[in-house]
Amino acid sequence: MLLLALGLAVLMALPGQAAARMAFEKLTDYDFAGTTYYSVKNLSLYECQGWCREEADCQAAAFSFVVNPLSPSQETHCQLQNDSSAANPSAAPQRSANMYYMVKLQLRSENVCHRPWSFERVPNKIIRGLDNALIYTSTKEACLSACLNEKRFICRSVEYDYNNMKCVLSDSDRRSSGQFVQLVDAQGTDYFENLCLKPAQACKNTRSFANARMGVSEEKVAQYVGLHYYTDKELQVTSESACRLACEIESEFLCRSFLYLGQPQGAQYNCRLYHLDHKTLPDGPSTYLNHERPLIDHGEPIGQYFENQCEKSAASAGAGSGSTPPGTLDKIDTLPVSLDTIEDPNLTNMTRNDVNCDKTGTCYDVSVHCKDTRIAVQVRTNKPFNGRIYALGRSETCNIDVINSDAFRLDLTMIGQDCNTQSVTGVYSNTVVLQHHSVVMTKADKIYKVKCTYDMSSKNITFGMMPIRDPDMIHINSSPEAPPPRIRILDTRQREVETVRIGDRLNFRIEIPEDTPYGIFARSCVAMAKDARTSFKIIDDDGCPTDPTIFPGFTADGNALQSTYEAFRFTESYGVIFQCNVKYCLGPCEPAVCEWNMESFESLGRRRRRSIESNNTKSEDHMNISQEILVLDFGDEKREFFKADPSTDFAKDKTVTIIEPCPTKTSVLALAVTCALMILLYISTLFCYYMKKWMQPHKIVA
Repeated sequence: MLLLALGLAVLMALPGQAAARMAFEKLTDYDFAGTTYYSVKNLSLYECQGWCREEADCQAAAFSFVVNPLSPSQETHCQLQNDSSAANPSAAPQRSANMYYMVKLQLRSENVCHRPWSFERVPNKIIRGLDNALIYTSTKEACLSACLNEKRFICRSVEYDYNNMKCVLSDSDRRSSGQFVQLVDAQGTDYFENLCLKPAQACKNTRSFANARMGVSEEKVAQYVGLHYYTDKELQVTSESACRLACEIESEFLCRSFLYLGQPQGAQYNCRLYHLDHKTLPDGPSTYLNHERPLIDHGEPIGQYFENQCEKSAASAGAGSGSTPPGTLDKIDTLPVSLDTIEDPNLTNMTRNDVNCDKTGTCYDVSVHCKDTRIAVQVRTNKPFNGRIYALGRSETCNIDVINSDAFRLDLTMIGQDCNTQSVTGVYSNTVVLQHHSVVMTKADKIYKVKCTYDMSSKNITFGMMPIRDPDMIHINSSPEAPPPRIRILDTRQREVETVRIGDRLNFRIEIPEDTPYGIFARSCVAMAKDARTSFKIIDDDGCPTDPTIFPGFTADGNALQSTYEAFRFTESYGVIFQCNVKYCLGPCEPAVCEWNMESFESLGRRRRRSIESNNTKSEDHMNISQEILVLDFGDEKREFFKADPSTDFAKDKTVTIIEPCPTKTSVLALAVTCALMILLYISTLFCYYMKKWMQPHKIVA
């Protein structure tokens, strides 16, 4: 099903929303089922990934490398897949040794890095108790984009729950120190690490490199790394410190470890850089523990292996120097970490316990005023507030940006979809969010359930925290194959108009591009008043006009539909909004047979039956489109209430153009004849007056 809303004001992109950019996620030692359309051996990892990036059909790339113990060397195999189950949350990944599985993504962020992959994915895992921000997004891609766009803290990891559409952002990852960090099983939730971080951002505090201590001898770990790690970059250095520095400043990928093979010998490389460490491997330290030595020892140097480590902060180190009470780790494991705001030291216990106050010391006095056509939510704060207030689920169409203000108001419309106000037997309710951040919700934000009851004398507000839901869940689905229709209203000169007079003859058109194989038909067309309180169905659900004298049925004009009607408006509204349900046919659509006053006629309101049978996949595609027009009567432009009434929005948002009819030859000729007759009458009157006066006998005065 396709839903598209087109109107006088076309849907705009969300503020700050970037165009989708290509990126990749990578899984280590995991594989997904897919359809391989091309495979090639002995490519490098980055050649394989770059090939998939350039191929439009490539959805994923599986890169494997097999160790030949007789060499020892690595033989690589690159498989490009045009179909992958990695995007299916219910698909189970398979363990696969020495495998990097890279999935193509489209992320809406300007911060997508130019690295081979932007995120490392671990399926069905989470780290508990380290959440900084919780949002709800309709897609995994939106969640990952939110991490890249986060500005309040450095987002190092993400968890996405596919079933509940829950997205958790954190400034910690598996390498964070000073806290109990452990990956735990969580079916239906994937863990992602941000690999677009700068080298200096890889750790919260100081980043260092040291020998990996994991209960396995350093020699055995180094030997495994030399054989089973894919080398991201090789170079020749003069010392171990130079190899360490090369890993620290590496920018083409996030370097997690390096292997130093000793002093250089001839032209051979002695420094290998890796994006892996033992925490990246699914089995962790057990990977090295279960590894056996190669069959043949060639006497080559094993080298020294170093991994990055995140140092503890001074506060964490001091806290950890004393004894740890029983159960401390359990508490740390479940408590979330928040860097949203700093708690105000002047808070009193009363303020902390007040549901209307947040951790920053900001308290909210929320009141509701129930009006005839809207619900006014008035907010006062004890300190200036910066952020936004909006209706939950309608953050794009029903919101107010607040800048350093301690008093502000949001008006919720009671009818229509702008604010999504719900009504049941006279009770109108909505959910209002007071949000500090421009994009995401945090635990410092407040959510209120507001309610107006119109069949009782009391009108009150109900307070209560509710599950947070992201406005991105309410989205528009569109098909790249179905062309978007649009409504155009033309005058007799075929000019598109926005302001007309009652009775003007207009041509109502629904158009799609000419170079498309589709035909369209329209049904369920409604004319609504600007305030949405009055509506009139002009085309019924079968595609027939309800009153052809007001709005005739549609006829075909190429790929377009058109109907010629005379402009009308509603009693208390200047704006008239037309909304139609448009469906597609493969080829011309079959018209509906309609009846009016005992007569039958055709209207394009039904699809051709054979198109349903021949193309079932397109049979249910439809779009809801709308258009608005301003209809005036003579003298409306001079009326004071029309100029000043803000409810019309026309004086403020657009220039009102009053269309005056041009004089015709007939009207000019009639005016000339009228003027000539009036002049002739005037001359005749003067002539009669003077003749009468001249004919009268003059009196003789004695």
